[in-house]
Amino acid sequence: MTETQAATAQTVAGTAIPPLLSVRGLRRTFAGLAAVDAVSFDVAPGEVVSIIGPNGSGKTTTLNLVTGAIPADAGEILLDGRRIDRLDPARIAEAGIARTFQNGRVFGALSVADNVAVGLHTTLRAGRPARRLSTWFLLRWIPLLAELAVALVPTRAARREQARIEAAVAAELDRFGQRLAPRRDDFAYTLSYANRRRTEIARALAPRPRLLVLDEPTAGMNPSETAEVLDQLLQLKAEGQAILLVEHKIDLVMTVSDRVVVIDGGRVISEGRPDAVRRDPLVAEAYLGRRRGKA
Repeated sequence: MTETQAATAQTVAGTAIPPLLSVRGLRRTFAGLAAVDAVSFDVAPGEVVSIIGPNGSGKTTTLNLVTGAIPADAGEILLDGRRIDRLDPARIAEAGIARTFQNGRVFGALSVADNVAVGLHTTLRAGRPARRLSTWFLLRWIPLLAELAVALVPTRAARREQARIEAAVAAELDRFGQRLAPRRDDFAYTLSYANRRRTEIARALAPRPRLLVLDEPTAGMNPSETAEVLDQLLQLKAEGQAILLVEHKIDLVMTVSDRVVVIDGGRVISEGRPDAVRRDPLVAEAYLGRRRGKA
């Protein structure tokens, strides 16, 4: 066993369960400024871990590194002991990590159902013949032509797969009840802001990810909308869904999280159970600018 693999076998949050996600010494600089500096944390299977911190502290950059949106300058990211920090975002998604974004990203000219179906693209097999060739730049035209051929003349396997996709989309829309299910055929641009956010979450959930990464899922929502999302997060937690969450609404974080990681200036300054983190004077200092020994 390598040193890296041994690290991932360490206990998580006092349990003997190996981590699902293991982040070790993550670092990313922009123009010489360390946005993320030696960040390490774990997420166990079925655990909800939240990353909090002041604006500009490096939270979203950390999520972007975990999901492959940007490359790390140093450090390791492992999923079930397998390094993923060298993979592109598509391969990371296929490995089982799905995400939402700080600024909602839906396809306005697609229906709500089609937006959710996009999240299932990484699960396609019959509908994506020769998909492995897409990793080779000079051969990418082959899987594209193969996908077009299957779309024009679906095979029996492709028809079965399409039926599975439609069932999965319906299940995710039903999760959001009257908010989304009756709107399945509406264009996404006609939705309210909150429903566009819900559509994005449904899209991330559709492939049944091993790790769900949420970047401020309640941003721009009013208190009642936020309460609905909290209920849905608690339901996902009860179902055993592992979640890595960035969120500014501290009450939601403290309610749903098993553990909280606090980042300030790109560094982890506190980590632990929500009640312990809430009492940490370093956290109050980071958020409120207090200095120890001063009022």
